[in-house]
Amino acid sequence: MLKVLFIGGNGIISSAASRLAVAKGYDLTLLNRGRQTSRPAIEGAETLVGDSTDPASVRDAIGSRRFDVVVNFRAFSPEQVEADIELFRGRTGQYVFISSASAYQKPVTRFPIVESTPLRNPFWQYSRDKIACERTLMRAFDDEGFPVTIVRPSHTYDRTLVPLDGGWTAIARMREGKPTLVHGDGTSLWTLTNHRDVAHGLVGLLGLERSIGDAFHITGDEILTWDMIAHELAAAAGATAEIVHAGSDSVAHAFPEWADGILGDKAHSLIFDNSKIKSFVPDFVATVPFALGAREIVRWYDEDASRQVVDRDLDARIDRFIEDRAVAA
Repeated sequence: MLKVLFIGGNGIISSAASRLAVAKGYDLTLLNRGRQTSRPAIEGAETLVGDSTDPASVRDAIGSRRFDVVVNFRAFSPEQVEADIELFRGRTGQYVFISSASAYQKPVTRFPIVESTPLRNPFWQYSRDKIACERTLMRAFDDEGFPVTIVRPSHTYDRTLVPLDGGWTAIARMREGKPTLVHGDGTSLWTLTNHRDVAHGLVGLLGLERSIGDAFHITGDEILTWDMIAHELAAAAGATAEIVHAGSDSVAHAFPEWADGILGDKAHSLIFDNSKIKSFVPDFVATVPFALGAREIVRWYDEDASRQVVDRDLDARIDRFIEDRAVAA
């Protein structure tokens, strides 16, 4: 029985991976802060309480345990992975680092994106930190054989995540008959992947010795435009998306909380070649089209009105932005 530690375990990707690992019969331990989330507890897994950002807390939580596989969903800085290298050196057969496909070179210079595409993102610090983590881990692999496998998910969602900037506020605006703001001209190409599909590829890599020292992105093969994403969500909500387009730079300037994600990722067309993960995990296939995923999202929010939180300040700012553009035109 594979003995696995997930640092994290109740996030978007990790919750689905945890359930799949348990279903496969793995001896799964989760290390997280023990806080209640919007996702159900993982039955069949042991839970340890610790803070992934505090190496001493992680060390105290796991004690002298050893694991066949350690997966860190919660590492965001080189300092964190350096602490993990020190802690898990000689105590695990595989360390899986959850990176990000946003680390791939922006602007994109060739399609499709493959794992050898250069890593460079001058627009988003989050991506640069993930790149630095990857390089730290690969140096440890080169220098001492530290058993790292790197996984790069792209835009992954579950039923709790509306994949439009503004979240549920964007859906509420559709139902209220208000315009839907979409960055750019709405035709840039994008990949959304359901968390259950990412989990299938990820769990398939666990304990796979030939994946050590290598990197994989795990995404769906469905290619969408941002307009298509908005229309699918509107249809799921029983509404219409009356789309208003604005340049990505303009949207990023007006909504600085969205700027990094737009300029560092969403403004760029992304098409991925998933041949590599399919060759290592032959039964991997993405099975959840976004039309189904969108219905799952809206159904989850509609099941409990307390989940339908509308940011009225953001709502008003979107209205003003659209009105100002109409006046300027």
